[in-house]
Amino acid sequence: MNPRAEHRTAIWLLVLANLFWGLSFPLIKAIVPTVAALVPDAGNWFIAAMCLAPRFLLATLALAVLARAQLRGLTAGELRQGLVMGVALALGLLFQNDGLQFTSASTSAFLTQFYAIMIPAWVALRARRWPGGRIWVCGALVLAGVAVLARFDPRTMHVGRGELETLLSSVFFMGQILMLEDRRYAANRPLPVTAVMFATQAVAFTLMSFLTAPAPADVIRPWASGPFLAFTGLLTLICTLGSFTLMVKWQPKITATEAGLLYCTEPLFTAVMALFLPAVFSAWAGVHYPNEVLTWHLLLGGGLITVANIVLQLKPPSRHPAA
Repeated sequence: MNPRAEHRTAIWLLVLANLFWGLSFPLIKAIVPTVAALVPDAGNWFIAAMCLAPRFLLATLALAVLARAQLRGLTAGELRQGLVMGVALALGLLFQNDGLQFTSASTSAFLTQFYAIMIPAWVALRARRWPGGRIWVCGALVLAGVAVLARFDPRTMHVGRGELETLLSSVFFMGQILMLEDRRYAANRPLPVTAVMFATQAVAFTLMSFLTAPAPADVIRPWASGPFLAFTGLLTLICTLGSFTLMVKWQPKITATEAGLLYCTEPLFTAVMALFLPAVFSAWAGVHYPNEVLTWHLLLGGGLITVANIVLQLKPPSRHPAA
């Protein structure tokens, strides 16, 4: 495949990954009240852990079977890359999932994209070069969109807990994206790296679920719930195995800066699905999770972030090898 065709293929498959990730936000928002109803004494951190531990535990077991031949030849580089990415993603998802309990799925999805402005700033600082006016214009648009979505008030300098935790999660997601561009790991195979990344998170969130559970038996209780299993199954199959395997394989075909802005398509899918899926999930699980409605904050903030992505894709940045 020639470089131009490979680049186009990477773009479209990463858009598909974003569609899968977009579904994860309403799914997690549905899991939150489901776990809360099953474990009434549960705190926020236990609920966040129970949204995460099962999906990565099941995903790890699936890859252990599907990629068992490749895992026998796991290299030191694949192990190291998978561990670092797993830790970065675990921290990002922890704050993102806790923040989802205090803000809407659409707002969380858009705010997660704050790394779109942090990545070019970091790349420029590391390489001591000017990234170009187009990148900074796109970054400014993303920053403006974030401010609108977070309802940032400069007079009080206040951002809510959900929005603040989501912005913090974006820092860790940036680290994961940059790891995929690191040329030291260019020869690594996608499936072993993904399996190590999943296993790292499975261990971390399983331990967290037991440490934060009101009682040890509460960790097992949700597994007897049909809606919990259904939501977790969709989250594992589509939003975890589907999306992350596409990301690990195809993101190295484009630059980290381009990937960061391309991932801004994820909240568009979330915003659309959040208009009708909550009612479906609520009826299915018997919980209260109303459909979201379009607001001017969502339209303006999301629009600014989307325009930034479109502007970048009109002329993708040239590829610079990462140190």
